[in-house]
Amino acid sequence: MMQQTITQSSDVARARRIYLDWVRIAAFGLLILYHVGMFYVPWGWHIKSAHPVAALEPLMLALNPWRLALLFLVSGVATRFMLGKSTPGALSRSRSSRLLVPLVFGMLVIVPPQAWIQVVEALGYSDGLVAFYLKHYFAFGLQFCPKPCIILPTWNHLWFVAYLWVYTMALALVLLAVPNLAGRIERRLAPLLSGIWLLILPSLLFGIYRIALLPNFPSTHALFGDWYNHALFASVFLLGLLLAQAASFWDAIERQRWLALVLAAAFYASWIGLRAFRDGGLPPRLYGGIAYGFYQWLCIVAVLGFARRWLNRDSAVRRYLTDAIFPYYIVHQTAIIVIAHALRGSGISTGVEAAIIVGGTAATCVASYEIVRRVGWLRPLFGLKPEPAGAAVPMRTRGQAAN
Repeated sequence: MMQQTITQSSDVARARRIYLDWVRIAAFGLLILYHVGMFYVPWGWHIKSAHPVAALEPLMLALNPWRLALLFLVSGVATRFMLGKSTPGALSRSRSSRLLVPLVFGMLVIVPPQAWIQVVEALGYSDGLVAFYLKHYFAFGLQFCPKPCIILPTWNHLWFVAYLWVYTMALALVLLAVPNLAGRIERRLAPLLSGIWLLILPSLLFGIYRIALLPNFPSTHALFGDWYNHALFASVFLLGLLLAQAASFWDAIERQRWLALVLAAAFYASWIGLRAFRDGGLPPRLYGGIAYGFYQWLCIVAVLGFARRWLNRDSAVRRYLTDAIFPYYIVHQTAIIVIAHALRGSGISTGVEAAIIVGGTAATCVASYEIVRRVGWLRPLFGLKPEPAGAAVPMRTRGQAAN
């Protein structure tokens, strides 16, 4: 008897995978620290520290290629499990309420202080936040050009929510037209990505995206025209969705985790080395794109493989953070920018400044979530499931935050 190409172990058939919850929590946690780092590295960001730390660049470059792609892949897996319990129409309604409501609320309430502080620090803008909000924020176009020249209103760091909603809506439309499409593709794709090709094919695809699309469509997070990011993030979202229930795929990820880690380190070293020659002609740029794509995907495989091996254990911390991490994500960047702006000109050292920003941001995230989860009308604004009227919020939260 031929062995079935797609098998579903009890681990794969579960509605949720605990280690993927840990991956999601860790990825959002890294995102928060990454945005603190953006305040210090020489790259452009909303505001910058008076104490740039160029030594952070290699660490930031090590995280940047894969951290967000990993989140979209995990979101694709979560979407497939949601589809197993609902129809595409129900999925679109659920995701719209869990994503669009926080997105709109965030753009109206959470994000405006970021834009205001940006123009205050860049241009010496003298009006207060309320005046900025009423005069400029709803311009629906470019403001304060030529520098910083920002489009208002803006979603800033909440672009991830907008992109995830768009991908989900497009998926729902396709599955309404072709209900069994995901299963059919899975049966063909899983055997192909259950051996050594797991490490090669997605890596090549990501490298091609970088070579062919990025020069003409640089990253903007503005939704329209952001074709390099759409190609990358939609691909990993679909990969997670299509292979969420393919046991052979996840077994291969765990089995090849060490090889992926070693190869990722080698590609990272070669890519960093080539950055010094990025203007030196086509071959360095061509190899740089391929090396970047391989590093990108191999890191994702390594993270998922080690997480599956080591982090498939539940705990009260996991149950708490599974709900908390999405509200943390919503408020964290505003907290970073407000705290950093308040410290401007204080004369404190870089280390003390960074410690205050990290500690203050963490405290803001925790305090915000503890308030939000206890107030029924606030919960949907931060991506949490509504609690029944009069119900007490348990210490071990039941709902799952939007992925």
